[in-house]
Amino acid sequence: MTVLELVTKTRSCRRFYEKEPIGTDQLKALVDLARLSPSAGNLQPLKYIISNNAGKNLGIFSCLAWAGSLKDWPGPVEGERPAGYIIIVGDRQLATDFGCEHGIAAQSIALGTTEMGFGCCMIGSIKKDRLAALLRIPPRYDVLLVVALGKPKEKIVLEEIKGSDIKYWRDENEVHHVPKRTLEELIFEP
Repeated sequence: MTVLELVTKTRSCRRFYEKEPIGTDQLKALVDLARLSPSAGNLQPLKYIISNNAGKNLGIFSCLAWAGSLKDWPGPVEGERPAGYIIIVGDRQLATDFGCEHGIAAQSIALGTTEMGFGCCMIGSIKKDRLAALLRIPPRYDVLLVVALGKPKEKIVLEEIKGSDIKYWRDENEVHHVPKRTLEELIFEP
């Protein structure tokens, strides 16, 4: 797969085949991609919590909000939830500002997830205090991002924006549509 194909195929997946497992070794391999990613000042202040345990996953799921643009959809139902999670936390003993580190790490994880034949969704809408308490995350760590993972159960298509509406949507066949601005619209000369 070329980089273009990999990036194009890597989409935010919100429904999974929950019973299709993602192995601990696969989760560790994805964290290894994040570990090898660039880090400002090479501080490497990110740490990762992995889970593919059904009970632990249920607790993590309860701390997340899904798909803000799909107002009538509360999130994946039982059987369509993620089979695994990677929680990205920032270690405040190593840095006080994490900038875009977790975004870079999450993109590496997402690309690796796609290459493995899985799907993922980066989730920033997190009940962070509740998640930290649930998982007994020490206070020195800031919860930054949760990456939900599993075998994709939905079809996702990219299309050009029509008008000015950038909101993603689902059609009557449950196909998830993601509008993208044109390249010409993004490149400009001041």
